[in-house]
Amino acid sequence: MKNHSDRTAWDRNASFWDNAMGDDLNEYHRRTVRPAVMELLGKTAGEPILDVACGNGAFSVFLSRKGAEVTAFDFSGKMISAARERWKDSNVRFITCDATNEYEMTALGENKFTKAVSTMALMDIENLSPLAKALSRMLTPGGIFVFATQHPCFMTLTDRYMTSHSYKGKALEDQPAEHMYYHRSLQDLLYPFFQHGFMADALRETCFRDEEHPEVLIIRAVLSGKHYEFTSADSGQGNPCSGKTI
Repeated sequence: MKNHSDRTAWDRNASFWDNAMGDDLNEYHRRTVRPAVMELLGKTAGEPILDVACGNGAFSVFLSRKGAEVTAFDFSGKMISAARERWKDSNVRFITCDATNEYEMTALGENKFTKAVSTMALMDIENLSPLAKALSRMLTPGGIFVFATQHPCFMTLTDRYMTSHSYKGKALEDQPAEHMYYHRSLQDLLYPFFQHGFMADALRETCFRDEEHPEVLIIRAVLSGKHYEFTSADSGQGNPCSGKTI
């Protein structure tokens, strides 16, 4: 089972990643992820925010210190244990929960959060449909989901763009275990969210090593209640050519 092997890899990497990210994350995150995510999130003070696949919790606590009421989850129990230990004096609620399990996620609360965020995790998640469906129930009407992910056009280790597929790799050179990357074209990345009532209304592309080749894609999706479905039989996988709003 892929999800089991994914969790095993991240459990193995948990201590290494906790040490590597530390209290304030690394320079890559501080330069390419955090500023654009915060811009698209907007107001955080007093907002109930869900942090999806939170890792060691450093960004969760950053939001909490900005006045947000943060619930943060990750499917790696060891990563959550590291987060709880590192941030034992914080107000963040850290939960072990699987982003591919709709029922685990919705148990955290329906119509509870005004905003949700995920920083550099969607490319590590095998199936985005359960997350999109759960968020459509967990967010209040008009709520937003801001996510930063590896840019599928410039940062994939593959020569296949249109066809969704997976491969193993390491995000940090010395991490103990390789983990799975799930490559998706832009349309396949966004399709599950369109299907469950979200509309993308803002995006940013940010660079680190080369100012002409963005490494991170940041998108804001608003829960609008309008559902978009591709008319092709493959339902958004592969190369759907047309769609409709319902």
